[in-house]
Amino acid sequence: MTSHAFWPSVFLPPMTSRTLPTTADLARPSVTEPLPASPPGTAPWLLFRAATPLGQALLVTDGEGRLRALDWHDHEPRMRTLLARQYRHASPELQETRQAPAAHAALLRYFSGELHVLDTLPVALAGTDFQRLVWRTLRDIPPGQTLSYAELARRIGRPAAIRAVGLANGANPISLALPCHRVIGSNAALTGYGGGLHRKQWLLEHEHALPLRPAYPLNGTLPGF
Repeated sequence: MTSHAFWPSVFLPPMTSRTLPTTADLARPSVTEPLPASPPGTAPWLLFRAATPLGQALLVTDGEGRLRALDWHDHEPRMRTLLARQYRHASPELQETRQAPAAHAALLRYFSGELHVLDTLPVALAGTDFQRLVWRTLRDIPPGQTLSYAELARRIGRPAAIRAVGLANGANPISLALPCHRVIGSNAALTGYGGGLHRKQWLLEHEHALPLRPAYPLNGTLPGF
């Protein structure tokens, strides 16, 4: 556990296949194919607000428990805008909940040092074919490693589409589980991150992709807040 692991100790039962599907489960079309928002009259998506060392995280899950969005409290308007754009034919209704989804337990474990626990969380995506290709490829970048935008473009077979890859990366609705923070500039610069560069640097240090800076105060205050 690094010096970042000031997250309070929480007992969590071992993840089972009921809470974290296997890689085979995630290969099913229902996870990676475009999925419409819930039609009118069905249950709204649930918005859960979770305390983390990086501030309050916003977890949006659908009726099947799949993550539709994961963002930060200070970027909530952007999250809602992205969802409205990506599900423009049936804009989802969000309902606040205090009942933690299964994804919350995995999030706690990630911040406690289990860096691979988010890799197999079930997610559901809208967006364009190109965006979904970029977002799925993000999951191939393991914790502790980074990838340049140019290399990401090459991996999806579109080496000239570096700018488009950057735009798709910026429109990623599910932070951490689809780790857009692991994409950096070709000169190793951190460049942009929708959650703020201070979070991007903290996450990469937490994952041992960057050397640690001096430990943050135990009250969780971060530079830029």
